[in-house]
Amino acid sequence: MAKSSAKKQEGAYTPRLQKIYEGEVRAALQNQFNYVNPMQIPRLEKIVLNMGVGETVNDSKIINFAVENLSMIAGQKPVVTKAKKAIAGFKLRENLPVGCKVTLRKQRMYEFLDRLVNTALPRVRDFRGVSTRSFDGRGNYALGLKEQLVFPEINYDKIDTVRGLDIIIVTTARTDEEARALLAGFNMPFMK
Repeated sequence: MAKSSAKKQEGAYTPRLQKIYEGEVRAALQNQFNYVNPMQIPRLEKIVLNMGVGETVNDSKIINFAVENLSMIAGQKPVVTKAKKAIAGFKLRENLPVGCKVTLRKQRMYEFLDRLVNTALPRVRDFRGVSTRSFDGRGNYALGLKEQLVFPEINYDKIDTVRGLDIIIVTTARTDEEARALLAGFNMPFMK
């Protein structure tokens, strides 16, 4: 009985960006692209965060720091990715940990996108906006950050080294134009 009441309480909270999507962005997209069916309106499906850690070849404990950093950024525990096959040129053995990833959906996805757009991206050095050429042709957007320090959850004194981070925003949009309009509705700072 306690689990069902906990689920009801969890469902009562709605992230700020989700409210903006339901209140403003959906209607704007429907008017802009003349959708007949409300299910045609693009929406966010998931956000995937990926941190590659190639240094684990020399020291296998480094992956623990990456997992800790990514879990602080995402708010949930990441999955450790392992090498599928051995590559002698990279000193890579099969099943050696090479990175970690986490998939965000629903409330955590909206909360992360809010923190990314309003807090992390403005903290990037010499930031002029994100590229409009990073769409994949199917309405998904990929973004790379050179350091994880732009997120306020990361304590500068506790990191071992600066690592990059890949962010893939997966939408239900069929074209890049629809996806760009969706992300622009969330105030994604695209370059002019």
